[in-house]
Amino acid sequence: MNRSTERHVLQFCHGYDGPFLDCARQYASLFAGTGYKVTTVFLTGAADPDVAAGCVSDEVIFMEFSSKAIRGLKLGAIARLRKIAASRNFSFCIAHRFKPIYVALLATGLPVIGVHHAFGDYERRSRKLFAHLFRKRLSLLGVSDAVRDDMRKCLPKWPTGRINTLYNRIDIDAVQAGQLSGTPAREALGLSVDGFIVGNVGRLHPDKDQATLIRGFAKALPGLPADSQLVIMGKGRLEQSLKALAAELGIEGQVLFLGQVPDARRYFRAFDVFALSSDHEPFGMVLLEAMAAGVPLLATACGGAKEVVEGVGILFPLGDAEHLAQGLQHLAQLDDEQRMACAELMLERLHERFSDQAVRNTFWHLAQVTDLTAES
Repeated sequence: MNRSTERHVLQFCHGYDGPFLDCARQYASLFAGTGYKVTTVFLTGAADPDVAAGCVSDEVIFMEFSSKAIRGLKLGAIARLRKIAASRNFSFCIAHRFKPIYVALLATGLPVIGVHHAFGDYERRSRKLFAHLFRKRLSLLGVSDAVRDDMRKCLPKWPTGRINTLYNRIDIDAVQAGQLSGTPAREALGLSVDGFIVGNVGRLHPDKDQATLIRGFAKALPGLPADSQLVIMGKGRLEQSLKALAAELGIEGQVLFLGQVPDARRYFRAFDVFALSSDHEPFGMVLLEAMAAGVPLLATACGGAKEVVEGVGILFPLGDAEHLAQGLQHLAQLDDEQRMACAELMLERLHERFSDQAVRNTFWHLAQVTDLTAES
């Protein structure tokens, strides 16, 4: 098969910061063994060979625009992408987040599958109008049913079949292979080897609601093992106020702020419980990584987190410190056999819904995908 007859897919990403490099890997891996060649283009971020290797694509292009350069009409980005698309035989485009969707639709005549990783992307009237104008070429995916339903609410005139869910996922074997066992993980983080450790990972931001987590931990303490600690990995503007809250509750010695920990999932087996207190988490990749580590889950019953945890962990109402505390106390009472059963249940859930293979099967059966591949 020569270059003119090869089938190519364009993956267009805003950047590779935080979880978005793995998002690029996730979507490129959907095409492994299918005969499609994947070209991944990053709108922002400096060229980096490690990033290029990490997104497992056949070709990687770094546009290297600054955030400032892609404000407004984004004419430079449109011109660059138009040139890239003209030199390759792309069948369709997968674009992550709104700016890449906007650029891809204006720069090319390709069908675009827009992937949304957050709530509220189509609340603005201008974005609703833009989506309506390109509705014949644009279909949408949300990373959870919660994100999908948010888009359907914002775009009520769209056929529901044009807005679907495709879950985020992990390479289970790779994640587990990189995770330290319990004692080495605790030693690396400077934690008590024998204590009961509640872990949390996320920005110190109102959306993550660590204040409720700290209050719930304080309420739970009388019913937890004597050497219990709450360990929070992450940084953000609320650090000082959260530390002040822990001091106000008299538990500053039992709440540890570790700051930003590189490759945090490597240490998840240090935890006895993984707690997520976020306000309407669109999905929650950290939950999948904690499940891979076999750590019991406690999370808010809203957003995408509910879809991940329901049936394999404990859910509590958003902002409800009392129910959070009850959940911690319940999980602290699990014996080894119960913890093992919990780990097996979570691993089964991962394989069924949130593994590369499971989501690949879902992707190739989506109507918006089968329509495009039938045409190419």
